[in-house]
Amino acid sequence: MLAEMRIQGLGVIDDATLALHAGLTVVTGETGAGKTMVVTGLHLLGGGRADASRVRSGAQRAVVEGRFQTTIDSPAAKVAADAGAEPDDDGSLIALRTVTADGRSRAHLGGRSVPNAVLSELADQVLAVHGQNDQLRLLRPGEQRAVLDRFAGEPVLHVLGDYQRVRAEWADAVRELTERTERSRELAREAELLRHGLAEIEAVAPEQGEDVALVDEARRLADVDQLREIATGAHLALTGAADGDPDSPGAIGLIGEARRRLSAAEDPVLRELEPRVAEAVAVLADVGGELGGYLDRLDADPARLEQVLARQAELKQLTKKYAADVDGVLAWAEDARTRLSGMDTSEEALAALAARRDELAVELAEHAAALSAAREEAAVGLAAAVSEELDGLAMPQARLEVVVQAKETDTGDPSALSVRGKTVHAGPDGVDEVELQLIAHSGAPALPIHKGASGGELSRVMLALEVVLADADTVPTLVFDEVDAGVGGRAAVEIGRRLARLARTHQVVVVTHLPQVAAYADRHLVVDKGAADGGLTRSDVRVVADERRVVELARMLAGLDSTETGRAHAEELLNTATAYKLAQARFRRRGKAGHSKK
Repeated sequence: MLAEMRIQGLGVIDDATLALHAGLTVVTGETGAGKTMVVTGLHLLGGGRADASRVRSGAQRAVVEGRFQTTIDSPAAKVAADAGAEPDDDGSLIALRTVTADGRSRAHLGGRSVPNAVLSELADQVLAVHGQNDQLRLLRPGEQRAVLDRFAGEPVLHVLGDYQRVRAEWADAVRELTERTERSRELAREAELLRHGLAEIEAVAPEQGEDVALVDEARRLADVDQLREIATGAHLALTGAADGDPDSPGAIGLIGEARRRLSAAEDPVLRELEPRVAEAVAVLADVGGELGGYLDRLDADPARLEQVLARQAELKQLTKKYAADVDGVLAWAEDARTRLSGMDTSEEALAALAARRDELAVELAEHAAALSAAREEAAVGLAAAVSEELDGLAMPQARLEVVVQAKETDTGDPSALSVRGKTVHAGPDGVDEVELQLIAHSGAPALPIHKGASGGELSRVMLALEVVLADADTVPTLVFDEVDAGVGGRAAVEIGRRLARLARTHQVVVVTHLPQVAAYADRHLVVDKGAADGGLTRSDVRVVADERRVVELARMLAGLDSTETGRAHAEELLNTATAYKLAQARFRRRGKAGHSKK
């Protein structure tokens, strides 16, 4: 609940703190004193649109700060935790909204700067403001369906649970079949490409490292004369002249002479060097032999060169398509074979999945029809209960209708489902659209409540709904602005009683001008218009009780605060309201006691 709110620099309010009761808090005051600034502050605290014109003249900014008492596991606490906000020492959440004179706005929650949307999300969990110009929570289409479901309780929620369970399976089957069908065509195309690539590679039949070997061979064939000259020179330097010319002994002959000399030496040191020289002779002889073989094989072969170049062209076609080199092409082919072996495009599997989808669709349609029937039955009860409340709220001829109808769609909708012979949209909460419609008076057409009711009537419709839904409504704080507009007398008393009843299960804040309503408050706040300061009106908010409350109620009774008659009337209102609340409390305690005995 909202335990406390502080307003600074907002409209005529310079600085005021509102300590709100856990039950019914009423806010009263003379016209122009600034009562509406309380609701404006709540709007800002709930992430509403910032309006620079609301900043007090001469002030740099308007600031609204609220302290919400929440539990650790509440939805509001989760919103705060997701935003990184920290609770206060007593576990409460501090929300703050600042609007500067130039229209800029900043929001804070739990000491952390947050987007305005976070305050709006928090307000959805803790605060519902019903005012004549608001986009009311209960006017949202999805919320109207949720309202009906909460009113219906277990008869709808049980069927809804079955529907949602089957729908999840059905949606998975539809999604998998769609993906598999689309993937099947894709796999068929991919398989064809893979088979084509493999056929092309197998036709060329490349070998590991073949492209590198061909590069070397082509180079040798193209440069055969230069290579022969190099190899011949090297061979001659090693082995000497082929005719045994003593003037060209070659390296092997010279080293062989060195070996003979060392082996014939008398000095053992020199003889020890001879084995090492012998090793050199052996190495040079091997190299010479290899050079000789190279020269024997090194023949000019234009035909072979042409073959090598043609083979290189074939391999290049593969490397341009599949990989950077032949080894990569062979790796691609191996991977393609593996992928082909794992591709399943069987029609049997798709047919089995389609059959499962159709079975689930039949079951889902049965649950959807049962859910619609349960909602239609609950709609009659909700309409009757709210209409009965409206009779006591100065709308005796008004009736509420709750229309439940399937949301039709076409077969192109991925969530299309055939129910009762119609193709409808199977959403996560059923196939139904729920709309609250108001017949304002006899002979009037049924219209959506935001079109069929005036501002004051709309607030009273909201009050009637809240009273009927009190036990099912999860929002802890309800705010009504001028809910009693255009009513008086007995109807005003009935509004006060209903607000008092609502305050047994919710925190209720009401801005009112009727003493019949204010008399039922658990806490009475008065917005006082103070003396002008430099030409500006300054208002404050104070709590009134006992004699001061009697004076305020007497003032509200057409300005009778200075007369004994006015005060007597105010005291009578308070006594009547107090007696009603005590009687309701005793009745509730007896009801609880009787229930516990059972």
